Amino acid sequence: MYDERLTAPLTWWLLPAGSGLSFGLIFYLFGTVPGLIALVAGGAAAAVLLSSYGSARIRVVQGLLVAGEARIPVEALGDAHPLNREEAFAWRTRKADARAFMLLRSYIPTALRVEITDPEDPTPYAYLSTRTPEALAKALQEAKNA
Repeated sequence: MYDERLTAPLTWWLLPAGSGLSFGLIFYLFGTVPGLIALVAGGAAAAVLLSSYGSARIRVVQGLLVAGEARIPVEALGDAHPLNREEAFAWRTRKADARAFMLLRSYIPTALRVEITDPEDPTPYAYLSTRTPEALAKALQEAKNA
């Protein structure tokens, strides 16, 4: 079994604080209370958006690869290729196929490219941003062998 949540880096959590401060300063023109309400509401809204962006998960459970919204049976998967920083950059830019499924997070430099072998699926591969591509490849191989 494999389970990874693609959480945003800690430094990104400064963005909701900055958003709240910006809203607070803008609405401070209408008074102290509207400024405070905008400070809290703006920061909270930005925090919710950032949290939802970082809530994407990759799991290998019960014979399925669950990556974000995709649920792919491991029988429909071919070879898994762990990608280092340079290879991952190439596969998400110049080598990318428009038909590919991509669970991409810019703050994660490594990835796993998994071929999709289902003849009825036009998707050639799945590109998955992951902090541990070797462990994910191993979990997929173990799930196929089970």
